Amino acid sequence: MNEISHMDFLISLLAAMVAGVVIGIERQMKSKNAGLKTNALVAVGAAIFVNISYSFIGIDNVDNSRIISQIIVGVGFLGAGVIMKRKEHVSGLATAASIWCSAGLGCLAALKMYVELATATALIVSINLIFGFLNKYIYKKKND
Repeated sequence: MNEISHMDFLISLLAAMVAGVVIGIERQMKSKNAGLKTNALVAVGAAIFVNISYSFIGIDNVDNSRIISQIIVGVGFLGAGVIMKRKEHVSGLATAASIWCSAGLGCLAALKMYVELATATALIVSINLIFGFLNKYIYKKKND
């Protein structure tokens, strides 16, 4: 079995945690259901599972990429828990999407794709900030 070094494992978990915290700060500042802890834990959890999959490299009939597909599905269920429907209003979709993106960031960290991790983190935060303000503006104009 192949294994990654303890240092590689630690660095990937720390990178995932930082990315999750950055996403979580924006969510926390907007008083959303899933903030710092949730996004950081989802990112770190995804990184842990991808790192575990390295132990199975080279074993016959093992497809290491399947762990990422299972993370995508599993975190989708987690995100569904923050989506609420009240009368004609649905809330929590952006928070659910942020949780899902945090899992993707954890996968990038575990794959040692640190430039891509930083780029994706900045893009996700930008989307949440810019389009969050745009959404409020559109809804305000619509209700005026």
